[in-house]
Amino acid sequence: MNNLYSFYNFLDLAGTFAFAISGAVAAKQRRLDLFGIVAIAFVVACGGGIIRDLCIGAIPPTGLTDWRYLLVSLIAALAIIFLDKWVQRLNHPVLLFDAIGLSFFAVAGARKAMAYGHNAEVAILLGMVTAVGGGILRDVLLNRIPVVLEKEIYASAAMVGSVMVVVGTYLGWSEDWVSLVGIFACFGLRFLALRYHWNLPVFQDKTPKCN
Repeated sequence: MNNLYSFYNFLDLAGTFAFAISGAVAAKQRRLDLFGIVAIAFVVACGGGIIRDLCIGAIPPTGLTDWRYLLVSLIAALAIIFLDKWVQRLNHPVLLFDAIGLSFFAVAGARKAMAYGHNAEVAILLGMVTAVGGGILRDVLLNRIPVVLEKEIYASAAMVGSVMVVVGTYLGWSEDWVSLVGIFACFGLRFLALRYHWNLPVFQDKTPKCN
């Protein structure tokens, strides 16, 4: 159980750092001040995890009680402020770190839900909520349409990662292998969707407009 708890912490902290980077980059692009950058980084990094913990009864949420999450968010925000030129060398840094955070959080969310005794459906849904919650909060605070509501393959990638974790666990696979498969499946799908412009279908309103 101690090893499992440590692994949850690793996934949560790794996802926290990746999402905090994406939040800090997006906030800096919107020309927010120091407090605004740190605040957005923390909200993006811990928002999904806090929602998950409230849903499964892990109260108070880890993101609010464990100082490491705030520290990781602060380090990520300061890294973006002082290492901006290095980060900007990456193509679309927000999308890259967002995809990494999405993968880690989808797996961590599904695993923690199962550890608290919830069934497969709840684990998959909360894996998705953990993964997309912070991004939705980021986009709302920055006055953008959330990515999850657009045509991009985003929440569906998180769902694939969560499903891999749940199915692998029920089949009795190794926890390490299940987690790696889930992470790579989620990240791989999101990356390929961005690389090759895969999108979900969009349904146009064909109702004729009245003059």
